[in-house]
Amino acid sequence: MRRVTLNINDVDYEVVTEVRASLWEVMTYKLGMTGANLGCDRGSCGACAVLVDGRAVSSCTVLAARLGRGQKILTIEGLSKGTRLEDLHPIQQVFWETGGAQCGFCTRGIIMSTYALLSNNQNPTEDDIREALAGNMCRCGNYPKIYDSVFAAAKELRGA
Repeated sequence: MRRVTLNINDVDYEVVTEVRASLWEVMTYKLGMTGANLGCDRGSCGACAVLVDGRAVSSCTVLAARLGRGQKILTIEGLSKGTRLEDLHPIQQVFWETGGAQCGFCTRGIIMSTYALLSNNQNPTEDDIREALAGNMCRCGNYPKIYDSVFAAAKELRGA
């Protein structure tokens, strides 16, 4: 067992965890954060994506015990200001408005990967989007609408 302090959504959480426990397991079972979906438990689908120091990672493959060194973790819950539609982050709102989510299972991870991309590049090309979302799998095959939503979110963030 290891005691770590995880900074998640700008709040410090002190947890005692198994050294083999993933960040997803700690967030879900110890902290009650259910925003990240567990899809494959192997890091190949991206449904559990969160940001660690601004980089999208699969929370199912990152060991929580290795993150207690001041890293900033951002989850889908940390993007919005509340639970109402108007409280959503602009990226979340755009995905809602443009149909970027079909069944919704992969959407949280895709939004987190989109947030990471648009934090560094507010005018992405289609290749930039493909690369940023390469770790995310949509089982519905909704990629054209997802890409359209990313382009629309970029435009919204640019204020264009």
